This record gives sequence, C-alpha cells and structure tokens, in this order.
Amino acid sequence: MAQTGKADKRTTFSLDVLVTQLQAVHGAALRAIVLYGSAATDENLAGVSDVNVMVISDSISFEAMRALGQTMRAWQEAGNPPVLELTTSEWQSSADIFPMEYADIFERHRVLHGALPLDGVHVKLSDLRLQVEQEAMGKLLRLRRGVMTAGTDTVRQQDLLRASLSALLVLFRSLMRLHGEVPPRDADQVIDAVAARTGFDATPYHRVLQLKRGASLSTGDTPALLESYVTGMTALVTYLDQFSPPDAAPAVLSPVSR
Repeated sequence: MAQTGKADKRTTFSLDVLVTQLQAVHGAALRAIVLYGSAATDENLAGVSDVNVMVISDSISFEAMRALGQTMRAWQEAGNPPVLELTTSEWQSSADIFPMEYADIFERHRVLHGALPLDGVHVKLSDLRLQVEQEAMGKLLRLRRGVMTAGTDTVRQQDLLRASLSALLVLFRSLMRLHGEVPPRDADQVIDAVAARTGFDATPYHRVLQLKRGASLSTGDTPALLESYVTGMTALVTYLDQFSPPDAAPAVLSPVSR
C-alpha cells in the first residue's frame, strides 16, 4: 500500500512539472537539469527507484532558493529525494571530494534540460579508492546501529535492508571501477561481480534486491538474512582495507556525454 501511494503521488507531481518550474526560477543562469542513478537507466522501477535530479546553474541566489520552496516540498512529499543544486563552478571543481557520486553520474545520467558541463571534469582513481573505503566503513557502522535500533522488530529490520541497498550498490559499482571495469547496468550482475571479488555470499544481497522490488520476506527469515547481509559488509570493509588498484586500472575516470 505504501508503495502504491508513493507511485500515485509521483503521478501528480511529474518530472516534467519539476523541470518546468526549475527552468522558470533559474532562468538564463540554468545550465543543466540531469536525471541520474537507476531512474536514468532501464533499471528504473516506477514507484520503487529513487528519482534523483541534479541542477547545475551559474548562480544560486537566496531568492531563487526561497522561490523553489513550494516546488521542492511538493517533490519530496511525492516520495522523491531532495533535488541536488550546484553552481557550475562547484560542479566543475568537486569531483575530488565526491568521486563515487561523479563516477556514477558519468555512467548513469540523462540530461533533461541544457547540457551537463563535462569538459575538464574527471575522477582520479586515488580519490575514488579513498572514498570507497571511507563510505564502506561508514555504512557498516550505520548498519550496526540500525540493527541495534531495530532489535527484534522484523518490520524495522526489513526497512533497514530496503533502505540501505541503493547506497551499497553505488559502492559495489565503484569497487568495480577501481578494478578498471565498467559496471553492468543490471544490479544482480553487479552483486555477483563484487561478491566474487571480495569473497562474500551474494545471496543475501540478491534477496534484499528482490525485497526492494516488492517481493515478500517472512518474518522468520528476516533476522538470518540481516545477519548475513551485515557479514557481507564486514567482508567488504576488510577487503577494501587491504586493496590496491591493479596496474591495468586507469588513473582517471572520464565522463561519457549523453
């Protein structure tokens, strides 16, 4: 029922409406509106996949932010993540501090308006390697906190599993890029590739992916699934702590314009 309501709300506040309102507020300063992540690919599942939108504008005035208040509230109330707003100069200079996010946008994005400024924007593999390890450890710590907060409540345990997977898949894709590989679009294939690299059991992650897609999971199976899921994350953190990119991996990752 919750997912159905989410999908219905998205219908009442469409991506086209969001783009139109962003254009009206930002005007001539607007450079690009970009859809990124799974919603920009054939992985998109209506009402399930996050609809991630990034805005690049030459300037973002306080007045423009205030003017977008109602639009942004309506967009988030429709079940969507907050819109990411960057100035053009911020976008062109921040790949070193957000290498995972940039690498993912490079490969999985669709321009809804304008043109994404890509000249001179690239990700250094050394920056990516550091962020991947840092993010993996941070997500493991948050998972542990989530397990303790959920306690024996299997509904909360399942919510924790569903909520954590999208971010973990970004990590998994980034690990493949550290090996000089282009991640497949299919999330199941990404899980298998990373599990083979790191030695953890892929099964819990496939099951959580199906859970996120709407499959049911019995309350009796939930604690064991969560335990094996956390065990896999622990193995990933250990692997990354000892990881050095292979010689064949590129020194930088460059965008592909779409």
